[in-house]
Amino acid sequence: MVVLLNQDLQAVISKIKEQSGLPEKEVLQKIEEKLNQLSGLISKEGAANIVANELGVKLFENSGKIKDISTGLRSVEVLGKVTALYNITEFPRQDGTNGKVGSFMIGDETGTMRIVCWGTQADVIKQLSEGSIVKIKGGYVKENNRGFLEVHMNERAKIVVDPKGEKVETVSKTTIPAVAERKKLNEITENDAKVEVFGTVRQVFDPVFFEVCPKCGKRTKATEAGYNCQEHGSITPEYRYVMNVYLDDGHGTIRVVLFHEQAQKLLKKTNPEILEYRTNPMNFETIKNDLLGEQYKFTGKVKKNEVMNRIELVAYDLKPGNPEEELAKLQSS
Repeated sequence: MVVLLNQDLQAVISKIKEQSGLPEKEVLQKIEEKLNQLSGLISKEGAANIVANELGVKLFENSGKIKDISTGLRSVEVLGKVTALYNITEFPRQDGTNGKVGSFMIGDETGTMRIVCWGTQADVIKQLSEGSIVKIKGGYVKENNRGFLEVHMNERAKIVVDPKGEKVETVSKTTIPAVAERKKLNEITENDAKVEVFGTVRQVFDPVFFEVCPKCGKRTKATEAGYNCQEHGSITPEYRYVMNVYLDDGHGTIRVVLFHEQAQKLLKKTNPEILEYRTNPMNFETIKNDLLGEQYKFTGKVKKNEVMNRIELVAYDLKPGNPEEELAKLQSS
């Protein structure tokens, strides 16, 4: 376990050096400063991730493939071929005006998914036909009530029709299943889609906070003049967060990634309560200890973390585990 974490740390350091241009000595110094700032209540790996975020270093690249889209993402870019078009419908708003929504399906070699267009974005659907190539930019991901992921397009998003030089040769008919497949942790592969797992929390990492533009949700970073968004100029940022836990089911372990809403659910905390840990990280130590040994059932999307060279589970949902229920399942299988 320790060897894995050390490999992770070195991978993060290499990424920081590569993208920031800083020498390794300076990178290590920044990590040590972050450890001291947080009173040693975070792992070196966690401190390195925070340093990377502060320097604007991208540890996770957007592949542009449908299979790598996961819940919680707020600025998705994906290329696909239109496989189905649906009607545009109008609806009354509370302010007395009418809104409209429409949708279409796209696919690539890794899967298919629905694109939901609100307001003037719905007008773009009139330009589409089956077989059109589209590039989706700036959409946000939601899970619908049937358990499938969708990309929603608001006024700030963009749909590029038949982008120059872009092709989608083949389209898979695979979609993220409505019902997750139950698996032991040692059975999970990077080709799995939506899975359900049960296990015991054996390690908890501090939440990582990052600044975003309150208007478009995109990452932003500080300049000498304050925070600036490329699209919206000078802003007062909002903070979002992601946290990780290691789950153990007796057959294997996996890192579970929890964005925003799922982190709130695991911690049983509101958004303002979690944001308090940004300025008072020492208060999170008790929470970490309380979670250790707790059993949970997670449902999520399997994703290969190319930077760390490991398989992770991005959680869509979670609930406390019921050991008696799980034992009964094992005995009946």
